[in-house]
Amino acid sequence: MMRYKFLNKKVLITGDTGFKGSWLSLWMHKMGAKVLGLSNDYISSPSHFKALNLENKIQHKKIDIRNFEKTKKVILNFQPDFIFHLAAEAIVKRAYANPKYTWETNTIGTINVLETLKKMKKNVCAIIITSDKVYKNLEILRGYNEKDILGSPDPYSASKAAADLSVQSYYKSYFKEKKNIRVCIARAGNVIGGGDWSEDRLIPDCIKHWSKNKKVKIRNPQSTRPWQHVFDVLNGYITLAINLKKNYKLNGEAFNFGPKIEKKREVINVVQEMKKYWTKANWKIVKNKRFTEAKFLQLNSKKAKKKLNWSCKLNLKNSIRLTVNWYKEYYSNKKKIYNFSVQQINSYEK
Repeated sequence: MMRYKFLNKKVLITGDTGFKGSWLSLWMHKMGAKVLGLSNDYISSPSHFKALNLENKIQHKKIDIRNFEKTKKVILNFQPDFIFHLAAEAIVKRAYANPKYTWETNTIGTINVLETLKKMKKNVCAIIITSDKVYKNLEILRGYNEKDILGSPDPYSASKAAADLSVQSYYKSYFKEKKNIRVCIARAGNVIGGGDWSEDRLIPDCIKHWSKNKKVKIRNPQSTRPWQHVFDVLNGYITLAINLKKNYKLNGEAFNFGPKIEKKREVINVVQEMKKYWTKANWKIVKNKRFTEAKFLQLNSKKAKKKLNWSCKLNLKNSIRLTVNWYKEYYSNKKKIYNFSVQQINSYEK
């Protein structure tokens, strides 16, 4: 079973207070790993990390990933068996507003982790999470594969593409001959699930407005995104780490973790599906005047299927159902949200 691969293993997670990071921390804790999480702050309010009381369940240190000396010291002192690097400025709007911070966090922060890996003497597997938006925005209908060109112009996409290229550079320049260090890149799409309260994301925006009986503004209703549940994505990261540990030939490779191609994946379809589970749901369509976004974005995950035997278990409808049900539980019974979250993972694992 997957859980025994991490039992008593030291797992370091950067960005543990983020949406994906907090779910991954919970999952690793559940599997018996010794988890150390690093993050600069809580990225949203409410906070999924706080809601689960993870600070009292795992080791957690407040570290700015941009600070190399502090990052290096904590990682080398911990001596992890696995590293999942998720720390990032992940909100496109904030990236536009503060590009310097975005580049320092997404690119230099990643390089700080890579520089620390150079100094590791024990065996360690590192999964560096970038983004589906690392690909140059050509709106390819077949879906982007791992060999497609990187680099869209906006600060978020460009900084994540630079982080991705940094990993490739460090692998070829340093880690390829350093047998104790194994590293892979993971690229995933628009992740949804309970506990995400990030600003300017579709489902959190809807939930925050609907929980107050307010109408939410929907921009780009016809945009298509590779929506997928956080459990499917994290299962991809975990599966990659397990396979990287046992198969050195995967070292240095990148993998897409995207959903199966389905119909009705436009923004408006997602909102309409959410309404089935949240009855007092209202919205209005508005023009997007702030920044350019890709209208079509799809990942090709055939490589992950072939080499890792990974694919999404949840279709879009089930992903939305799980997501909205989590929020309904949170707003009705916050004290039991930890147990409910564990139950959702247990159900997914079956």
